[in-house]
Amino acid sequence: MVDIQTEIASRVKDMREVCEISVQDMASKLDVPVETYTKYETGEIDIPASILYEAAAIFNVDTSLLLTGEDTRMSVFAVTRKDKGIRIDRREAYDYENLASNFTHKAIEPFIVTVMPRDDNYIPEPNYHKGYEFVYVLEGNLRIYIKDNIIDLNPGDSIYFDSLHKHSMVAIGDKKVKFLDVLNNKGGID
Repeated sequence: MVDIQTEIASRVKDMREVCEISVQDMASKLDVPVETYTKYETGEIDIPASILYEAAAIFNVDTSLLLTGEDTRMSVFAVTRKDKGIRIDRREAYDYENLASNFTHKAIEPFIVTVMPRDDNYIPEPNYHKGYEFVYVLEGNLRIYIKDNIIDLNPGDSIYFDSLHKHSMVAIGDKKVKFLDVLNNKGGID
């Protein structure tokens, strides 16, 4: 049985080949080591949502094509009903729900992210990517590790940051955390 991680990896590889981009060039464009990128394409390691977003921009396709294999259809507006977004449950620490999967040519990628509590002092592997990220906590308490900082956020709190800095997020306490996470791949620090 093929899992979603392998399916997404296969679509990324297929798009790279269709676009006639070498593995080395793709790794360079995404600012990841060639070895890491190769593991993304084989499905050996999960492709972070931010990397999928950047890859879609490089391929000039919508992220949903890489996630679902289906092209988007909406260009004026897209409605996503409560709990009906495309779910991406691929990384141990995070569960993503894409809120605009059927909208074409997005300038941002909005997600509802759920982080489950753990009692083992687990800190996920840091992530970084080009662009900016906006996080708005809906429920629970979220701890963000970014660069050399630790920031605790409560419901109603938000943070906007240059996502080129390494960052990770964990639930504080014994309740799950839900937050709005908006990515864009424009800009970033030099």
